[in-house]
Amino acid sequence: MRVEVVLTETDIAQEFTEAMEARDLPEKFFYWFPRSVKEWEALAANPELYGGLAETWGRMTGYAEAMTHHFAGQIPVISFGAGDGTRDRMLMDALKNAGRECAYFPVDASQAMLERACAAADDDDIEVVGIKADISSPVHMVFAADAAEAPRLLVFSGNTMGAFDPLAQIRYVAQCMKTGDRLIVDGELFDEVKTTARRDHPAARRFLWSLLASVGISDADGELRINAKHDERHAGLHLNTRYFRADRDISVTVMGKEMPMERGERIGLNFQYSYTPEAFRWLVQEQGGLQILREHESSDGRFLTAVCSK
Repeated sequence: MRVEVVLTETDIAQEFTEAMEARDLPEKFFYWFPRSVKEWEALAANPELYGGLAETWGRMTGYAEAMTHHFAGQIPVISFGAGDGTRDRMLMDALKNAGRECAYFPVDASQAMLERACAAADDDDIEVVGIKADISSPVHMVFAADAAEAPRLLVFSGNTMGAFDPLAQIRYVAQCMKTGDRLIVDGELFDEVKTTARRDHPAARRFLWSLLASVGISDADGELRINAKHDERHAGLHLNTRYFRADRDISVTVMGKEMPMERGERIGLNFQYSYTPEAFRWLVQEQGGLQILREHESSDGRFLTAVCSK
């Protein structure tokens, strides 16, 4: 198994310590601890929450050959925030069945996730090189994209864009693209009732608690809260924030360092964006400067997936 390391374990450990001191935990740390990875796999496999996205990718595989008809020879598949690579493999299996050969470059900050993605690709006899990098960094994004020559098939799936500032993140992705590249990107569609309810689903809560438990925080120490907001920068951008609030004085242990927390203190947890269809298209076309070639809406109405070109 070959993995190119841009973000080292030493780097992420130091960043995690600093994030805990600042009481603000961004997305990449939620896939770092083994317990968090296990809970994420259970969450992602929940048909009630992600069945619609899996169904979308199942339908999209029928379009895989047409999407890449202009690619000569081997098709490089570069997946930003690849996770365990389940959806990527669906796409590559469809290309393989059409007689096309792929080279796979999963990109993730999580060593555990990369190992899963690479091992599964190896089992499918797909040439694979993992890239351990922070996709919130435009420098890391460019490094990962440069792993192969254009044209490339880039993937940004699972509402990954919505776990960062989407206005910045779509520009980072677009800056990586060259003539002939194709990008598969999706976003979660906003629903006034269901969007917040999905964040409050027991499987989603277990995922959040798994990270807190890794530093010694339990549900006896406080509570998780979810807030729904509107991003005033553009109509149709909706933001769900989550945080832990301590109900008593506690002490957490981070990399062997004790950090006291007073009652009432908060730890900001990873946030997530959702969009109206119009706002999602605005992000891709106006902010990213990309052309949407094809759209797929999931059968449950939760996700909108776009195939784009530069």
